[in-house]
Amino acid sequence: MTDAPLDVPARHTVLRSFAGHLAADPDAAFGHLVATLSGGDEAAGHVRADPARRLVVVEGDWWYRGEYRVLPEESGALVQYEIINIAQVARWAARWTARPVLEAAPAAFGRLLTAIQAEVDGARPDEA
Repeated sequence: MTDAPLDVPARHTVLRSFAGHLAADPDAAFGHLVATLSGGDEAAGHVRADPARRLVVVEGDWWYRGEYRVLPEESGALVQYEIINIAQVARWAARWTARPVLEAAPAAFGRLLTAIQAEVDGARPDEA
């Protein structure tokens, strides 16, 4: 998990933002988030985590950057997710290229939160 830079490029555009609550300690939620996002061969070199900031960065293709943050809340953790266009050339084309990702994102983010909550609770995601 070393290739995705932690800092967003100066030239970027946030395309969508999401947030959801987990009934979990923020550090535990962060650990499960990192494990989930960095699992699998396709994640190699595309995921980077900063535990001090509870920040996970996922980069892929020529335009995509996903930033996940885990923040403490009174009753658990708030997980924030932003989809960011980081294309430095042909930025306009990313809007079209991003359409399938943006359309699938709400359901995918919901599944991610459900899976992490299940892991925190000690259940397998398919049992939740």
